[in-house]
Amino acid sequence: MTGASRGLACLIAAAVGACLLRLCVDHDPLTGELSLAWPHDAWRAFRIDAAIAGCALGGALALSGTLLQAALRNVLAAPSILGVASGAGLGVMIVLYVAHLTGVQASWAAWTSGAGLGAFGTLGVVLVLGRGARGLPDPVTTVLAGVIVATMASAGMVLLQSLVPEGLRGQFMAWAMGNVPELPSQPLLWSTIGLLGFGLCWASWRHAHLDALLLAEDTARSIGAAPARLRLQCLVIAGVLTGCCVSIAGPLAFVGLVAPHAARRLCGHTHRLLVPASMAAGVALVVGADALRQAVDLGAGRVPVGVLTTVLGGPAFLVLLRRTMRSGRVSHAAV
Repeated sequence: MTGASRGLACLIAAAVGACLLRLCVDHDPLTGELSLAWPHDAWRAFRIDAAIAGCALGGALALSGTLLQAALRNVLAAPSILGVASGAGLGVMIVLYVAHLTGVQASWAAWTSGAGLGAFGTLGVVLVLGRGARGLPDPVTTVLAGVIVATMASAGMVLLQSLVPEGLRGQFMAWAMGNVPELPSQPLLWSTIGLLGFGLCWASWRHAHLDALLLAEDTARSIGAAPARLRLQCLVIAGVLTGCCVSIAGPLAFVGLVAPHAARRLCGHTHRLLVPASMAAGVALVVGADALRQAVDLGAGRVPVGVLTTVLGGPAFLVLLRRTMRSGRVSHAAV
């Protein structure tokens, strides 16, 4: 077994371990006692649904980050960094706000549509603002534009929170912090799993062309990679998956950044192993964070999963940014 294969096996084992931990960790709210045991029949289904949702979320966000990094040839590209997650969140907020004004219950299809439109809208703005001299995305400019657009989208979410009644505002804030639901919308969850399966199959089929995207534009075109079309396909798949994830759990920051880099460290840069390894790392991160929040009670309730992923991913982003700026470039070779 090669080192890359061993790395993939380790990440898969970490993902499986995180799922088992999510099923078995138990924190008694009355006594504060922490224990590990197979869940009782009364709440086993809730934990299984939460574990399945966490796997779908972690895998989808990690795959989105991997595709964005390949499409933009930018190690700092991720749904949260490029504003895609915040844009999807703003889209959902707008849907919920309109539903509040009209007195209509927002369906899961409306949630998904709002998230998808928000994700594609912000991604389009970022790509337009990040264009270089040849009309292609400039790595540094694209990241900076993404950070600014993400901040503006987050400000829009805060504005909408201030325009709704107190009770709905609390629901908005809880959703915006990001959590893996124990009772996810089944149509939305299984739609996300189906799209994730399609994305995995597509990326595995096109893994050699995804590798070619890391080369110079002319070189990639000369070996038949059709970089412009392939880049667009990567962006579309990443946007759809991110929109679905935000619809289910709210914005979960930095998963799409940290997971591909962890996989790249263990399995290398070739997408044949990088794609499944990134997804396994994403599952381990999201489900592991969800298991951790079950065990940690700070007295005011459990910490949202989105807070934990930010605490873990924020320093990782700063380290990556410093390393790439020292190298004088932002590319896959910089990691």
